[in-house]
Amino acid sequence: MDHWQPLPLWEDEPLAPSAAEPSTSSAAPPSWADAVGVFDLETTGVDVTTDRVVTAHVGLLGPDGSARMSRSWLADPGVEIPAGATAVHGITTEHARTHGRPAAEVIAEVVAELRALFAAGIPVVAYNAPYDFSLLKYEALRHGVAPIDDPSPVIDPLVLDKAHDRYRKGKRTLEVVAAHYAVPLVGAHDAAADAIAAGRVAQALARRFELTGPVGELHTQQIGWARAQAESLTEYFIRVGRIDPEEKLDGSWPIR
Repeated sequence: MDHWQPLPLWEDEPLAPSAAEPSTSSAAPPSWADAVGVFDLETTGVDVTTDRVVTAHVGLLGPDGSARMSRSWLADPGVEIPAGATAVHGITTEHARTHGRPAAEVIAEVVAELRALFAAGIPVVAYNAPYDFSLLKYEALRHGVAPIDDPSPVIDPLVLDKAHDRYRKGKRTLEVVAAHYAVPLVGAHDAAADAIAAGRVAQALARRFELTGPVGELHTQQIGWARAQAESLTEYFIRVGRIDPEEKLDGSWPIR
């Protein structure tokens, strides 16, 4: 897949105008952030082992946050899309069945695009990466597609933000964190909009905290940070009575 060479000027599907606008920041992000892949899924629910992909986006951002490649998918998940999921991303069962492609084809293509990015040495940004990569893995297994068992290098802005601004109060949803780093997010819970915003947040984090080291080292650091963050959250949930003392949140990263 030659189009995944660094910074290609190729675009599979045009972005919506609001999503394609480059970042307004004039400061160029360092090193690995000059070219980042972006990845997001919208799904039928939150269980990574049983829920299904409805929409997906894989893209590539240049150093200024502009989209250099964009590919989006709509799948027929083969199951009913719950009303709660539709309320989040706007896709109904009828729409997915009428306009979506077979899930097996979509999953195979998403996996292939991600593999090509990794093979080119391009880091892939996913906000709360264990959700998207884990759900994609189980979808791949469900449809007879060889899964990506160990995606690398991955950049997770949620983990990075918590690690470098640990004591900031407030929620850490993509919408809130994007606003904190002055990254526009128009059309939240659209796979393309979320993926691109997450990529730009990662670039903003790289600038703000001077994350200039090798991306492989940063990937490894995130494994430890994610584990520590899960342990801290486990302690808090036990303290406030949200979970039982014998329970433990899974801090595996980037796949659970």
